[in-house]
Amino acid sequence: MRTEPLFRGVGVALVTLFDADGGLDAKASAEHAARLVQLGVAAVLVAGTTGEPASLEPAERTTLIRAVRQELPEGCGIPIIAGTGGPSVRQAVSYTAAACDEGADAVLVLSPPGVDDVRPYYEAVAEAAAGVAVLAYHYPGASAPGISLGQLAELPVVGCKDSSGDTARFHQELAHFDGWLYTGSPVLTLLAGAMGAPGVILALANLEPERCVTAFGGDVEAQMAVVQSHLETISEFPATLKERVASRFGTSPVVRIGRNGR
Repeated sequence: MRTEPLFRGVGVALVTLFDADGGLDAKASAEHAARLVQLGVAAVLVAGTTGEPASLEPAERTTLIRAVRQELPEGCGIPIIAGTGGPSVRQAVSYTAAACDEGADAVLVLSPPGVDDVRPYYEAVAEAAAGVAVLAYHYPGASAPGISLGQLAELPVVGCKDSSGDTARFHQELAHFDGWLYTGSPVLTLLAGAMGAPGVILALANLEPERCVTAFGGDVEAQMAVVQSHLETISEFPATLKERVASRFGTSPVVRIGRNGR
């Protein structure tokens, strides 16, 4: 049975901000998250694929979650989701336990690379989460092969983020997956809202939260603008996105993964 979703509306896949030397700037990252909430964002994903998680040490992950939790304390109505997927069960379990200890409201767990049967992986993660909401994460572009539709329904999760951009699959998930479904594709933002999905979780919400919110609400012109911004920022990701965010909000454009990686 479906329960009330973790959030409704637009969540942001938060960029992780670094200082000029490439050091983690958790305070600036948390302040950026709070700014986006003021502009309409309904949830914050920390250390998702947009946040360059492969470059983060375990201690940096927990520092980042802690900083965002301080800016957005429990009871404020804005859930904090922690990205805790890893190439191995051991890593995912460790990241998940640490994130839950730091007060994450949910964990988003990218499926492991090269694994056809992901059920044991998610079973171990769900046990480590100890009652905290677990969202599966289907993104074959980042970690192939992803999660088959058949297995998705069998996982011990309460929801899923699908960043594949596959419209046909998204329709099938909405029809047959009895859990909270979020898309990570800006191209599907308006469709997700129109089809009754509870929300979206977008990297582009770092830059244009207002347009993302309006597009999810059904505005065709906003959707077209979101797609254009997506096309302009997807090359050399996340460097190009961070540069655009820096131009608008005065944040650091430094990346650890990409052309000026530290």
